Amino acid sequence: MKVLLRWIKWASPWVALGLALALAVVALRPELLQHRPAAEGGRPAGEPLAVTVPTPATDQAAAPASVQIEPNTVPGSLVSYVDAVENSAPAVVNVYTERVVRVPSVRNLPPELAPFFGDMWNSYRERVERSLGSGVIYDRAGHVVTNYHVIAGATQISVQLRDGREAAAELVGSDRDTDLAVLQVRLSKLPGIRLGRSDRLQVGEPVLAIGNPMGLGQTVTQGIVSATGRGRLGVSTFENFIQTDAAINFGNSGGALVNASGELVGINTAIIARNAGIEGIGFAIPVDLVRGVVDAIVRQGRVVRGWIGIRPQSLKAEESRQFGFPQGSVIVTAVYRGAPAVTEGVRPGDVITQVNGQAINGAEDLLARIAGLAPGDSVRLTVRRGPPFEGQPREHTVQIKVIERPAQAAASS
Repeated sequence: MKVLLRWIKWASPWVALGLALALAVVALRPELLQHRPAAEGGRPAGEPLAVTVPTPATDQAAAPASVQIEPNTVPGSLVSYVDAVENSAPAVVNVYTERVVRVPSVRNLPPELAPFFGDMWNSYRERVERSLGSGVIYDRAGHVVTNYHVIAGATQISVQLRDGREAAAELVGSDRDTDLAVLQVRLSKLPGIRLGRSDRLQVGEPVLAIGNPMGLGQTVTQGIVSATGRGRLGVSTFENFIQTDAAINFGNSGGALVNASGELVGINTAIIARNAGIEGIGFAIPVDLVRGVVDAIVRQGRVVRGWIGIRPQSLKAEESRQFGFPQGSVIVTAVYRGAPAVTEGVRPGDVITQVNGQAINGAEDLLARIAGLAPGDSVRLTVRRGPPFEGQPREHTVQIKVIERPAQAAASS
């Protein structure tokens, strides 16, 4: 027993010293206490950790999906439209026109004074008026689509490509009802543009407007689709515009509206006047409409549309409610002498509520449906007749044979 006590007495200082050294090491290197097992499943050091995320499955025994999470992942980069521009911009051309106009001339006084002279202003002089716009090379055959108002009345038309080449352009045909015209240039190796689909456009989708604003040369502006199906602007007879906030200025008319892939989705055509204090509202003709018009002009020189000879006007919502007409009904404000509608007894004051048994949505919808019919087809109109907005209208149907729409029948069906 004395030996054991003696040994404990001798060892105690050394044990205390050892414990003190261990505490000091732990205080300086605490990570030595952490357990570092061998790599799980043989995963080498530095590999990203695989995190298992459960996914919905009808089979409860289905294996979960694994998502690799990279360390220090950087958020998404800036969006670039360089590729979209490179794919589409070579097919956008500058359109230059010249037209001869007659202006009054008396003793070299400025034409602005003409209204003050009336019939006394009987001397005229001719001068050349130059204008500019934009166009899009539609195909490699050299067909160029632009706005009708860009080339209306022009005696000379020329186009300039982005690569600097210039050529005289021949007018193939035009369609005033949609404000479209087709030109043709005789050049080799023309860059055509890829056609998209405007029926797939969504509000908020980015678009680029490419054209020749103010004669500065080819310019690209960016915006979004603000709305689709815009009408009642008074720009053309058949209106179904894409609204965008991409900057469209004088000279942009006839240029391209393209999507983020560089596909043509519209032809820029109009802006709301900035002198009204409004900015960021421009309109483009959807490519689905452009495609049909251009193909018809190239194939037969004109667009053939149905016509029955009435001039409709949309009823206001409050008028429809007040007099018991369905929403979207239209009133016939005029009929053309000798037109099919007159033959079948349609007259001013009639209210049209349906076409071929289907409800309509205003005058533009009625015009478009009749125009879409081929000459020789028949259309059935549901009409409510009576003194305009007086008494109880009587509803009946009329069957009208459609003829080809005359060129001079602007703003009518």
